[in-house]
Amino acid sequence: MLHANVERLKASLVDMAKIGATPGGGVTRTALSDEDREGRNQIVAWLQAANLAVRWDDLGNIYGRLEGSDPSLAPVLMGSHADSVPGGGRFDGIFGVMTALEVARSIRDLGITPRRSIEVVDWTNEEGARFEPAMACSGAVAGRFTPEYIYSRLDRDGKVFVEELVRIGYKGDAANRPQAIQAYFEPHIEQGPVLEAEGIPIGVVTGILGLKWMNVTLHGVQQHAGPSPMRSRHDAMVTAGRIIAGLRDMALEYPDPAVATVGRIKATPGIINQIPGEVVLSADMRHWTGQGHEEMGTKALALIKRLAAEEGVKADVDVFWTCPPIAFPDSMVGLIERTVRDLGVPNRRIVSGAGHDAQYIHEIAPTGMIFVRTIGGKSHCETEDIHWEDAQAAADLLLNAALELAR
Repeated sequence: MLHANVERLKASLVDMAKIGATPGGGVTRTALSDEDREGRNQIVAWLQAANLAVRWDDLGNIYGRLEGSDPSLAPVLMGSHADSVPGGGRFDGIFGVMTALEVARSIRDLGITPRRSIEVVDWTNEEGARFEPAMACSGAVAGRFTPEYIYSRLDRDGKVFVEELVRIGYKGDAANRPQAIQAYFEPHIEQGPVLEAEGIPIGVVTGILGLKWMNVTLHGVQQHAGPSPMRSRHDAMVTAGRIIAGLRDMALEYPDPAVATVGRIKATPGIINQIPGEVVLSADMRHWTGQGHEEMGTKALALIKRLAAEEGVKADVDVFWTCPPIAFPDSMVGLIERTVRDLGVPNRRIVSGAGHDAQYIHEIAPTGMIFVRTIGGKSHCETEDIHWEDAQAAADLLLNAALELAR
């Protein structure tokens, strides 16, 4: 079995963590920000230093190509994303890009020319933290979104996706998108506690939960907090509180790993002595089966309408993103499982609770994911961390599995 250079991988991850570094040891590198541009520039420089042919497409997705002996064949693609959530961790997403880069470097070091080309990819705007929805640009490559839709997305300051993409210098050509993909690998941190709890370094991902994202706008009656009797109120904030608790209780009716989360809320006018006239909140629901995914969405809508009616409040619900649950093909799961077993690394099958670019690329190419355990199960926070021996295992796994398909 072949081995990657984990010290070089570690150095790359440490250097990337300096770009957008936060005081608590994390990163803020949101999509199309100045920090994202700096991170992209570094990735491009490293890809070029590894003698990879670099290009980026009309959505800003960056590719580095290690040319195979038969360039006419569809390439093996591997990578993840470099953007982060605000105050995020040093490994989410970027671990996959840097591990893919290290595999390409190691193939160069070993003097191997695979038959198929191998490409490293950094997908744009996976997080959806600045421009919603998440996984937008891998989704566009897969045909789920049009460029016009992606280009029109606004951040919370009203800045337009396409204008920010041009501003940072990464609006390329649609012809630079992959024309065909033999297979796609995405290494990633688990972002949860399962692998660590069982003392297992590597997860062989069998699928990803379906996601449904909603924005709920509650229209109540704005009034002074003092003179308004409790029983005459039409309180949008109270309604929001009941919805938040209700969604939690609904999710608890299902076994793990089904979840429901309210991640943001905004009240207007938002002052201490005023009953809010309007409250806007998000809802994020996830389930591992198609039936459960649809059922949770239906139940959530009924719950919101019922609670709003009970409080005399009007509810507008915008279901603005739906991504169905997927199962990765047996061929890719089996390849990853065989390879990690041959490396002698403890592993287990696992379902991903988080969405990933692999969720969309799965629709156009055989796709597999590799998880490494996350210390404390913590992610999307400054204390996110991994074991470097696990990084070695993941890099070795990706190196051998990708070469098997590329040969």
